[in-house]
Amino acid sequence: MQIQPEKLGGEREKPKIGSSTKKMLSRSLRSASRIVRCYSQAAGLPLSEGAPANLPSSEDRQISPKIAGLVDEIASLSLLDVSDLNWALKKRLNIPDQPLMSAAAFAMPAAAAAPTAAAAEEAASDVPQKMTFTVKLTKFDDTKKIAIIKEIRNCVPGLNLVQAKKFVETAPVNVKEDLGKAEAEELKSLLEKAGATIEIV
Repeated sequence: MQIQPEKLGGEREKPKIGSSTKKMLSRSLRSASRIVRCYSQAAGLPLSEGAPANLPSSEDRQISPKIAGLVDEIASLSLLDVSDLNWALKKRLNIPDQPLMSAAAFAMPAAAAAPTAAAAEEAASDVPQKMTFTVKLTKFDDTKKIAIIKEIRNCVPGLNLVQAKKFVETAPVNVKEDLGKAEAEELKSLLEKAGATIEIV
């Protein structure tokens, strides 16, 4: 029993094929023909090469009347009907919803691409400025050692007299770190009055 093309919905031609697919098929056919030649020569079979078959072109594709009717119906649907069709097909074919990019994702590159003039000026004149300072005891006058120890004991909380003495004798040493500019200047002036040589780093 033969199945006739009319019963299958008419004759169909081969689908459209792109140039990259044509190249891939051409390479595959060449490799296959080499393999066939090798095996046929090994088996002693005669092999005659014929003209290569033409690859199907994209212009020759014909759509069945059923598909053409569906395309016409879908093209004539309203936007709400297309949305309903989309939802129904996703549900029927078990296709998960893909989240769309938010408007903020599109706005961010645009905002980044066009910086304001004020931001450009600020970036040009923005020289890194130091915000925190360290007060460092570099050296001290031996004759004023007792006054410096007392001042260090007042400035650094939690030091007793012996710890303050050892602290001063280990100079150069950081007295306080992470101070604002005004605090660092005030501490420097106090310690210099006591007889220490101070640096603000």
